[in-house]
Amino acid sequence: MTQLISVCPSCKGNLTISSLQCSCCGMELKKDFELSSFDKLDSEQYLLLISFLKNRGNLKEVQAELKLSYPTVKKRLDDLLISLGLNEPLSKETEKEIDMSRLKIDYSSRQASEIIKAKLKEHGGHITVYTLRGLPCEVYAGEDGKTFISDKLPLKPAYEYDVFNVIVDLLRKQGGRAQKGNGRNYKLGERGCEENTVVGAIAKSRGAKIGDSVFDPVFVMAAILEWAGIVENTRGELVLTSEYR
Repeated sequence: MTQLISVCPSCKGNLTISSLQCSCCGMELKKDFELSSFDKLDSEQYLLLISFLKNRGNLKEVQAELKLSYPTVKKRLDDLLISLGLNEPLSKETEKEIDMSRLKIDYSSRQASEIIKAKLKEHGGHITVYTLRGLPCEVYAGEDGKTFISDKLPLKPAYEYDVFNVIVDLLRKQGGRAQKGNGRNYKLGERGCEENTVVGAIAKSRGAKIGDSVFDPVFVMAAILEWAGIVENTRGELVLTSEYR
């Protein structure tokens, strides 16, 4: 499919369609037709949109097809949403300023918690990560310096950064990979929500006992760990990246 030219090659102004002609009878309609937001996408954005739709929002598949890193795909997806009018760019006036004065980071540590804290601070205490299904999750550094907050994690108290060490320790004990588990349909200890699954290990670290109902936060935790380059977020399991190992 040939993509429409939406920008004037001479002055860079917006182009309009001045006529439409029927390919069968030759009838012609003359009028100024404004291009849609989709017609105004550049070739890079167009390819990303096609890949995103073709892969049903699976960013892992989009990365592989376009041969791009996760941060690059995420940035381009954010720009695409803004171009389509589906998201507003953050301005200095609207962007929330986050107090990170209590956030203590050991930059020499290879612990997952310290890596994520450092990267989060680099981004001003606010990031947008994407789940395996391509759903955005807003993540903020907590002002207490110990916790982080997400619009997809309603539980209180908030999760502490140490939860990422719990996950990575589990993966290491199991040869670098572990099943995510299912905390939505099963109680802790039941098949699918055992203590050797990611959801089970998280629940146990927060004081849950065998037989307790648990909240399943793995979709957010996996997205953050993948954003940090620590795990590969695959369907059903998490795998430590070769770079992090």
